[in-house]
Amino acid sequence: MTYPFNTRAPAFDANAINQTIQRALASAGLDTSSGPMHKVTETIRRALASAGLPDTAVSPGSAESVVDAPTRFVDVGDVGDGEPSGRPPIGEAELPGTFETREFSNLVGTRSYKLYIPAGVSDAPRPMVVMLHGCTQSADDFAAGTQMNRLAEEHGFLVVYPEQPTHANASKCWNWFKQQDQARDAGEPSLIAGIVHEVAARHGADPRRIFVAGLSAGAAMAVVLGETYPELFAGVGAHSGLPYGSAHDIPSALAAMKGGRSGLPDLKGMSDVVAGSAKKAAQPVPTIVFHGDRDHTVQPINGSEIVKQARDAFQAQAGEDSLISSTQVSKADGGRCYSRTVYARGTGEVHIESWTLHGAGHAWSGGDARGSHTDATGPHASTEMVRFFLALPRAGSA
Repeated sequence: MTYPFNTRAPAFDANAINQTIQRALASAGLDTSSGPMHKVTETIRRALASAGLPDTAVSPGSAESVVDAPTRFVDVGDVGDGEPSGRPPIGEAELPGTFETREFSNLVGTRSYKLYIPAGVSDAPRPMVVMLHGCTQSADDFAAGTQMNRLAEEHGFLVVYPEQPTHANASKCWNWFKQQDQARDAGEPSLIAGIVHEVAARHGADPRRIFVAGLSAGAAMAVVLGETYPELFAGVGAHSGLPYGSAHDIPSALAAMKGGRSGLPDLKGMSDVVAGSAKKAAQPVPTIVFHGDRDHTVQPINGSEIVKQARDAFQAQAGEDSLISSTQVSKADGGRCYSRTVYARGTGEVHIESWTLHGAGHAWSGGDARGSHTDATGPHASTEMVRFFLALPRAGSA
């Protein structure tokens, strides 16, 4: 497969890359004219030149209010910058349910979202799955790729797709790496939680069976939501994401995506300079993780760290390591080999699952090719996440 976030040189505009990085550094409050960061500009230019990409001088003083270095640097694919069209995703038109566009606002701002309501009348409150798209994606694109609406018809749950606009992030990424977007009742977590409360109240969703999942930046934000709103989300699904608190600004986000290493020559120790004290996840929320071991956009160590954070949180709650792990190796119908590790209590209650996709890159496993950033050869992540979520005990129940 080809990696969805293509880093081939012909797709880059070197001047735009340098401008974006310089604005990012300035926006993060990093002075590149003195101190440990004073060689950043020259290093960037040398790196671009070595790849055959000539560059022009750029002043870092023109920082934009919203900067997206992580995705401008590595994510060059695009599925369009327009707002939600209201049209059903490709391949979804034949589904009997409704797929509507709505909008939510609070003191932080406004976000559009799409809501899939399966056909039929349910006497019992419906579960809800919140799906957070990755960089450059839209709600329709993510729905087409994950095919979560089809599963909603099968199992009778609501699906909510919050959508990140370009005015909040130039590549439509959720801002998981910003400190103001890693806290309860602040930033993007408050907007997504507000959307969930609105949908739950309007459609009578089961408040004890609300789950959140995402891809890449969306997965990182899903992990943030599990930590900041543990009473709201009964389970988290993270596909190709990053652990909670792994970054606090753009440079540390770049380092985290590279597995703690900067990808530029002479900046291998940059994370030691810019990284502050990493936040620690403390909420034992059931979590299922998917990550390709050939993911060069978000290094697979990040998936392992999500699992470690979840396991540490459960251990702290129980006072001891009460989770027993077991691993099976298998092969999906599409040909992708994978390892699945389950962490369960002695009673058999599963709290964490970790799926390592052997040879896979940065793409939704088992996804439909009609959506972007998908890998049809792997096990079906959507199906497995739904299975994991619906098998969990209802939150708040003894």
